[in-house]
Parts: sequence; structure tokens; C-alpha cells
Amino acid sequence: MITRRAVTAGLATSLIGLPRAALAQSPAAAQSGVLKAEPNLVRLQPDARSEVEAWIFDKTLAPAFRVRHGEELNLTLANETDLPLSLHFHGVRGPNGMDGVGGLTQDPVPPGRSYDYRFVPPDAGTFLIRPCVLGRSAEPQERGLSGLLIVEEADPPQVDRDLALLVDDWSLDGNGSLTPFEKPSGAAPAGRLGSWLGLNGQPTPQKIEAPPGGRLRLRLANACNARAMRLRFDGLKAYVIAVDGQPTSTFEPLRASLPFAPGTRYDLLVDLAPEAGAAGTVTALIGDGLPLLEIATAGERRPALPAIAPLPANTKLPETIRLQNATRKDVVIKGDPKAPNAPWTINGAAGQPTGSPLVKVKRGSPVVLTLTNQTAFMQPLHLHGHSFRLLHALDDGWEPYWLDTVQVPENRTVRIAFVADNPGRWLLASTVLERFDAGLWTWIEVT
Repeated sequence: MITRRAVTAGLATSLIGLPRAALAQSPAAAQSGVLKAEPNLVRLQPDARSEVEAWIFDKTLAPAFRVRHGEELNLTLANETDLPLSLHFHGVRGPNGMDGVGGLTQDPVPPGRSYDYRFVPPDAGTFLIRPCVLGRSAEPQERGLSGLLIVEEADPPQVDRDLALLVDDWSLDGNGSLTPFEKPSGAAPAGRLGSWLGLNGQPTPQKIEAPPGGRLRLRLANACNARAMRLRFDGLKAYVIAVDGQPTSTFEPLRASLPFAPGTRYDLLVDLAPEAGAAGTVTALIGDGLPLLEIATAGERRPALPAIAPLPANTKLPETIRLQNATRKDVVIKGDPKAPNAPWTINGAAGQPTGSPLVKVKRGSPVVLTLTNQTAFMQPLHLHGHSFRLLHALDDGWEPYWLDTVQVPENRTVRIAFVADNPGRWLLASTVLERFDAGLWTWIEVT
């Protein structure tokens, strides 16, 4: 995870299928329309003998929908698959009825039916769109049913290109088709790891050119079902400007790398070398390293840009969290994929939409959750409808950024704090969707 020490070190120096054409800067538009989820045959590997039976939105892998901050998003999900669906806007602190948790905040959308998602996203930022039905989320996402929602700032940083980059892995056989979806043999599935890593549904590395002295905005999101990794920036001067969609004090990644768990998003500004022919790479640290994006400078040098500066702070988030008044709750995660009778549980039980919530608080209450991972697996968890602070291990201070998704290392404990300011029933759930389907989730209620 990112630490306060890493951010401070960065501040000391900085202080401050989509076709390949989709890597061009997209217009700020398309905030309304019908989003049709349907089966399509897609050849992911150019030399594969077989196509993938994918489920995608409007015949497009990894679409990125853009809306200006303050405008209404109005999307109609038309479900043309053979499973019930609902769509979660991962990281959006919107109204509970639009959170898209089938079985908790809405009824799942049956095959052949539709559902309208209509709301004004309260924050600018980069957010995931993914399926979220209790017990039935993994397969739709493993078939490619995910995308990005980009809510653009009123006054965005000046860049030459603004790139939406969705990283996903696919479990393919030797012919290039999807491996079978088999019911997990154990009560605690570890998660489906893919054998092929794509960027916006295309093979890697993808290559782009930009002017010498130029600046890029990279919006990186991890849509993998179970694969956590690190990203490394080779030959690039990269500065983080937002984590999980929320602005942060601008910093350079420590050792030029960042942790990248399922559900995590980063916005970065990348300054390019002033001479033509310079090259840099965004690399996934899997095995010996897998290049995702190769950036080369070409053409005439562009005029000098202003110095990199932080995004404006999100004034809708609380300036302080009164930890001394917080409702505190322990969250203990257990489970063992190697044991037949050790299912995934939180505080001894699998998730249930009925019964009592993990925590029930009045709107505006501060909450501290102590997340204890008593398993041999790193556990990435996502809190719906809220952004939280990661508390420092030795005191009640917090790291200088907001998150909605956190990695809890194996056999470790972390604490998060937030103000429960969004009324409704909100999941705290694994972002490894096989674990989520098996019950690794709970919920809180804000009244």
C-alpha cells in the first residue's frame, strides 16, 4: 500500500473490442444513452485459433464514458446476457439507490430487461463500472463486462492527451478461448487468475507517440478479478495527482512503482523528455515484467507547460474526522481455499442482505473499522458510497490521501476512518469477485 513515508518522500522532490485509436484523448460527452450488455465473439490474441465468447457493452471492450462534473449521468442498462445483472459505479459517492448492488440496493436486472441509472456524480474523478450482483458477479466481469466512468473537472490540468487505461486479465486456453467457468470446488475460492493481460481489451504493449516536452494524463484502473500487481514507470517522470478518484497532494511514486489491486485507480501526470526519440514504459510487475504502454516522443517540441500542481481539493470531503467520537468496529476476515470447511467469512459469517448490519450509525457519524486479515491471502476491500482515510499504524493520524479500496496484507491489520455522510445500505466487500460471490462481504447502514 502507499504509505505516509512514501508520499512524504515524493513531496520532498515534487511539491506539487476499444480499438487502439481509443488511446487518443476522448471528448467530454456521452453522458446519456443505452448501455447494452450482450455476448460478442472477440479475438483477443491476434494469432489465436479461437475467439472469446465475451460479454461487452455496445460491442466495445473497456468503454470509457465521460461526463463533466455537475452534469447528470443517465445510462440505461439493457441486459441481453443470460444472467441477471446490475452495475456498480465503483468509487462514486452517489445516491444509494444508484449504487447498483443487485440484491441489496436494487433488484437484479433479469435477461431481456433494462434499468435506468440516473444521478449527478458528486465528485470529479476516475471510476470503474462493473457488474455487482450478490453471488453472481464474477463471470460477467471475467467475460469482459467492465468499463470506466470519467467525471471531468471543470478546470482540468493542461495535457496533450488524456488516456483512459483499463487493465484486465483473461483466463484463456491454448486456442485463445475462455477456459470453462467451473463451480469452485472449495468453500473459499481464491479467485480466477488470468493467463493473458490486456489493456483496454487489446494486446500489450500498446504504443503511443506524443510531442517532446509534452504531458500526458494517465487514468489507470485495475479491472482484474483476482490479480494484484505493482505498476512501474520506466523512463518516465510520473506524478500521482489522484488515488481512487480523489485528489491528493502530488507526489512521485516511491521507487517509481505503485501497488495495483483489483478496483484501484490512479490518475497520473507524466512529463516527457524534451528531445524526440525518447521512450518510456508503464510496466506490470508480473514475472520478469510485462510492458503495458510504451510512450515515445516524436515531432516538434511543444511549448513549455506550467509546472505540475495538485488538483483542487475536494471540498465535499470532510476536513477532519473526529476519531475520539467514532463508532469503532472490528472486521475479522477468515477463510482458507485449501481447506474444505473454511469458507470466507467476516466476523464469522458470510454476507447476508437480511439481518443486522455490521454497523448502523446516524448520518454524519465518524466510523473507524479495524480490518484484520487472518488469512494467507492479501485481501482487497472496497467500501461503497464513501471515501476513507487509512490510519497510521502507530497513532490516530492518517495517510494524506483518500481511498475507497484498500489492500489488507496477509495476517495483518489495518484501520480505516470515514464520516458516514451518505444515507443508505453500503457494502464493504472483497474486490476479488469469486470471493465476493462466496460471501466475503458485509454492509453498513447510515440513517
